[in-house]
Amino acid sequence: MGLNSTPSADRVHIGFFGRRNAGKSSVVNAVTGQELAVVSEVKGTTTDPVQKAMELLPMGPVVIIDTPGIDDEGSLGELRVRKTKQILNKTDVAVLVVDKTVGMTAVEEELVGIFQEKKIPYVVVYNKQDLSEYSIPNEEHYIEVSAKTGFQIEALKEKIARLAVTEEPKLKIVGDIIKPSDFVVLVVPIDKAAPKGRLILPQQQTIRDILESDATAIVVKEFELRETLEQLGKKPSLVITDSQVFAKVSADTPRDIPLTSFSILFARYKGNLQTVVQGAAAIETLQDGDKVLISEGCTHHRQCDDIGSVKIPRWLKNYTRKELQIELSSGTEFPEDLSSYKLIIHCGGCMLNEREMKYRLKCAGDQNVPITNYGIAIAYMQGILRRSVEVFPHILAELPEE
Repeated sequence: MGLNSTPSADRVHIGFFGRRNAGKSSVVNAVTGQELAVVSEVKGTTTDPVQKAMELLPMGPVVIIDTPGIDDEGSLGELRVRKTKQILNKTDVAVLVVDKTVGMTAVEEELVGIFQEKKIPYVVVYNKQDLSEYSIPNEEHYIEVSAKTGFQIEALKEKIARLAVTEEPKLKIVGDIIKPSDFVVLVVPIDKAAPKGRLILPQQQTIRDILESDATAIVVKEFELRETLEQLGKKPSLVITDSQVFAKVSADTPRDIPLTSFSILFARYKGNLQTVVQGAAAIETLQDGDKVLISEGCTHHRQCDDIGSVKIPRWLKNYTRKELQIELSSGTEFPEDLSSYKLIIHCGGCMLNEREMKYRLKCAGDQNVPITNYGIAIAYMQGILRRSVEVFPHILAELPEE
């Protein structure tokens, strides 16, 4: 894959960390073979994370993130811990550079603790091997190098490459809960916000997955569902609906037919269904004056009765009967400090890549702010979330009884 043909989101992200003057930027330059980071005799030259997409052999396309040097004080401090976690939420492999003439200090120990807490594969690099005689611990996470002489830089690259190989099993959207020759009915309102003449991406992907499972996809608008179910002559194995018409579809779908939504299927597909179902339950705890962030992944033109800016705030107000402060964010804007929010309601994220969506979920988790998505919040407020996650019993078990 060529350098320019691989989007940054799909590249392995390697984050370099370390105290000032540990030689972190020199190690970055030695590993990448190019002057990516500023190297200076003055401590702490790198002030903001520097990101650069590049080819790194033996790995291929990567993004190198060189972070600001950490001060020599005894602990990272709350703000720096938050910043570090945010960088780690976008990082596949963490590289911690330590000055071998000084050794590990409390700050490095704290960083290693954060890597472990976030389950990030990491390597501790003892730099300046040429200036120090003592032996480093014989441990799989450790390696000694010299950025100056090039000692073990190739071995470090190979170590990073091994850490970066993670083969996650690819989930299906719906294929694992249906059988060949099943009928699946998809309820798709023709959305004013959808591009003219096209279905939105999650609907296309779901239809494709049904067809690949050798099942039959029947697509109807919400007003045709009842008649379609009566005329089919065979009970569908599943009805999948757009969340905006959840209440009507639930009323029109007999109780013995399993029902779910695109939002629920995609939250599961992206590995965050449990998080967003738990987040929806936080709607119950909202009080007067609480701040709620409604966050959209794309910046499409707002309709007059847009779901994020109009419908969800209205439903929230009607459901909670509380005076809430609603804030909106869209596109790439996502606040760094989420601590003032009692709840985040995010769109389904079909226009965000998986890394960015996971990043947002992890940032909310780090700051203990419940996060849910549009479809799950709507189903919860309409009293049909339990029904719509019945196809996933382990998730159902987490919901309070209605």
